[in-house]
Amino acid sequence: MPAPLAVTMGEPAGVGPELVARIWQDRSSNKLKPFVFIGSEDAIKAASPNIPTQTIDDAGFAANTWETALPVMDIPIQRPVEPGILNVENGSSVIAAIDKAVEITLNGSASGIVTAPIHKAALYNAGFEAPGHTEYLAKLCGLPTGSAVMMLAAGNLRVIPVTVHIPLKDVAKSLRADAIVHAGLTAVEDLQRRFGIPAPRIAVAGLNPHAGEDGTIGMEEGTHIMPAIWQLRDAGLHVTDPMPADTLFHAEARENYDVVLCMYHDQALIPIKTVDFWGGVNITLGLPIIRTSPDHGTALNLAGTGRARTESMLAAIQTAEAMVAQEALSSNAPTDGSND
Repeated sequence: MPAPLAVTMGEPAGVGPELVARIWQDRSSNKLKPFVFIGSEDAIKAASPNIPTQTIDDAGFAANTWETALPVMDIPIQRPVEPGILNVENGSSVIAAIDKAVEITLNGSASGIVTAPIHKAALYNAGFEAPGHTEYLAKLCGLPTGSAVMMLAAGNLRVIPVTVHIPLKDVAKSLRADAIVHAGLTAVEDLQRRFGIPAPRIAVAGLNPHAGEDGTIGMEEGTHIMPAIWQLRDAGLHVTDPMPADTLFHAEARENYDVVLCMYHDQALIPIKTVDFWGGVNITLGLPIIRTSPDHGTALNLAGTGRARTESMLAAIQTAEAMVAQEALSSNAPTDGSND
């Protein structure tokens, strides 16, 4: 049995602890492998008072308690948790949970990380300086800024926003060929190693309507995007020309590629949320560890109400499990051309 996944608590007053508790309760019907909750046992109890828990010091013991109690590596919190009520004083514990999850995954005690949503404004009070999870995880793994790549997935649709949280008016001047190349190369490596796709096919969305229509509706396709495509093709990758985004995401089109490089946030996120609003998964590419997350926020307004839906968190856990299994297969594959 592989090492367990490490599932972080995220914002303790948000829906993360509640979703983890409910998913553990349905572990048999969902055929889940053991995971360990990294965070406050008090936060789990505040969200689900009746759930049995077992604190452990080593993630390797998760399987021993899995069938009778949710295994917890306890990270104490500063103030009692009331679901739905944000307390910024607990921000340091949220950061500590992420740190611990990365530590035990890097040393092999855990096989990957699933992160519950964080409330970034609360973390800034505790000294959190990264724009988000993705950048912070890269820093913890010793990688330079910009190394990690965010991919969103829902079913057979995978998208990567090359620019992320910037105003739409700034996208064109922020778009860089080297960022497109980095996203493409990183995607191919992870799709091969962790998704079992031997020769990933990359579709590239144009920035402008009709992909610029030969420069009559914008020049960025020629000045920024095509130079990156040529570099990717020179590296031996299967990459399309810039394609009109309005015809790129329907079911028939999705059969022709494995991932889409999108030029801005909503160009990537709208198709994902349209295809599967409740079940999208955020996947970080380019790390030495596996990391997934639900494609939603802390949902403080739903915490403690029992109305939060588990699909995205469950999909994040199942996706991480599948990536762990595929990476193990890839690492054990013969490298000498034999089939032995």
